[in-house]
Amino acid sequence: MNKTSKKWAVSSAAVLAAVSLATFSVDNTTTVSAATKKAKLSDTFKNNAKESKTANDKSTLKVAEPNDSPFKGITEPALADNQEDANVFGPGGNAELFNVDKNFKVVDGGLANQKLDRENNTVTITIRDDAKWSDGQPVVARDVEYPYEIIANEKSTSSQYSADYERIEGMADYHSGKASTISGFSYPDGEDGKTVVIKYSSLSPSMKFAGNSFIWSAVAPYHLYKDVAIDKLASADQVRKNPVFVGPYKLDKVVEGESTSWSPNKYYWGKAPKVKHITINVVSSNSIDKAIQTKKYDFTTPTGVMRGTSYKNLKKLKNYKMVGKPDLGYNYFGFNVGEYDTKKQVNVMDPKSKMGDKKLRQAMMYAIDEDAINEKFGNGVKWRAKTLIPPIFDKYSDQSAKGFPYSPKKAAKLLDDAGYKKDGKWRTQPNGKKLVIRFGAMKGSATSHATYQDYLQRWRKVGLNVKMATGKEMEMNSFYDTLQKPKQNKIDIFAGAWSLSSEPTPSQLYGEDAPFNMGHFVTKKNTQLINDLNSEKAWDDSYRTDKFKEWQEYMNDQAAYVASDNSYQWAPVNKRVKGFSLSNDNNDFWNSLSLTSSKLK
Repeated sequence: MNKTSKKWAVSSAAVLAAVSLATFSVDNTTTVSAATKKAKLSDTFKNNAKESKTANDKSTLKVAEPNDSPFKGITEPALADNQEDANVFGPGGNAELFNVDKNFKVVDGGLANQKLDRENNTVTITIRDDAKWSDGQPVVARDVEYPYEIIANEKSTSSQYSADYERIEGMADYHSGKASTISGFSYPDGEDGKTVVIKYSSLSPSMKFAGNSFIWSAVAPYHLYKDVAIDKLASADQVRKNPVFVGPYKLDKVVEGESTSWSPNKYYWGKAPKVKHITINVVSSNSIDKAIQTKKYDFTTPTGVMRGTSYKNLKKLKNYKMVGKPDLGYNYFGFNVGEYDTKKQVNVMDPKSKMGDKKLRQAMMYAIDEDAINEKFGNGVKWRAKTLIPPIFDKYSDQSAKGFPYSPKKAAKLLDDAGYKKDGKWRTQPNGKKLVIRFGAMKGSATSHATYQDYLQRWRKVGLNVKMATGKEMEMNSFYDTLQKPKQNKIDIFAGAWSLSSEPTPSQLYGEDAPFNMGHFVTKKNTQLINDLNSEKAWDDSYRTDKFKEWQEYMNDQAAYVASDNSYQWAPVNKRVKGFSLSNDNNDFWNSLSLTSSKLK
């Protein structure tokens, strides 16, 4: 379960059944599709069958990670930038510090408790006395502090840093290399003790929730990492081959990019897991449905991407229960409008860049028909998004927003008004020069290819010469490697996906200094609105709610990033599994599972 950090994910654009482009009728009329009828899913499978001790002890719980790319194999949450790694290493607990309630608010009872002191601007984190790593070493105060060093080090490969961390005393100096330590951390009973006090310039209301952008919600094993340079850590054996965990399971084996195997962690502080062996295997989108239908897997990873066609193909299986809830993530379009200044460590927007005109960006969004695609192929588990805050955050997500419903007439008018005039078949830039737009997308199944071709067809229908970057879809890791370069000109518009943490502040995704801001969108107003979300005034929740909605309205207007669709986070669960729950407040997902029979039903 992902409560800790924001990560890029495999796109769920491959939601279609195998279709030809002839399925889509492209014309110049404005259509208003009916709202997609959403599937009715429960977040919990209530299995009343009696668990089998023999099955728990002798059988293997088989889990599928649906993905078309190998996982990278980075076990350290502060360094992992894709959701697939978090999924395949999930039984180890992802180093999570805190328990949460159904609204993701931090509650006592986890690996550690936290206390906010607004009067003194401090956060006190107290680790439970019996907390240990899977190698038997105790979890100590320095383990709470060290992820901040990993994230903020000027040579770090982490993508998790943002200016929000600079509210911590001494963080800015550490991040710039002026200081070798972060002065805002203190240890009342020593670095090997159980208490950490973090001094801030001011506290934020988001700190009440796990996954916020001010308090890192995970620990890192300082005793294991201390002799490895931070810029070498992501490739070190301590992260790749011989990692340690604080969750209910320990890692037994990794087959690079393909699978992980697990057994109970005897040092785990919480309730002992019942299932004695777990395997997680990567399964391609073309193979996942057949794999479930032939009973090769008990379920798919809790935060793995399962598509609409899979739901249609699997929902009537007698021996599986479909379990789901609104997803924390979303698919989106991003536009390349600048670059990342590696010296100043900030994104820099170029208003004169190819995609710098917001009317061009808006036009491209109105030119495509997400409603039609989702109505026909989403099968109730995917629908057009309206804003960059997904509906699971119902208090802050602006459901009155219209987003970009299909309107090729509006798209054409925006282009005409902005000076993108037609010269023969294609529109030119306002200065009369040739305009070719390169679209980047992740390789998936043949059906995702059909989706991307439909986008191209609709963009071309309004006169935009849009081509696939590199001539074809890109492998996921290559796709993100390209986007994460400080400056690149291979991709002008891209279809990506986010897996969010459990607190919606967008500074780590769209902030001025956010490495995840891969389109490099920066304006003073965007920075101010993001800062307003966690200002002193934002302790008034009505003010914070208004600012979230104002930010969503502004981002829709700028159209530098546009959410394309929301979906359910769902999984098919074999009926021999007991204790499966995606509930937000299920802090014991893996160690709550048990089996009722030795073979899949």
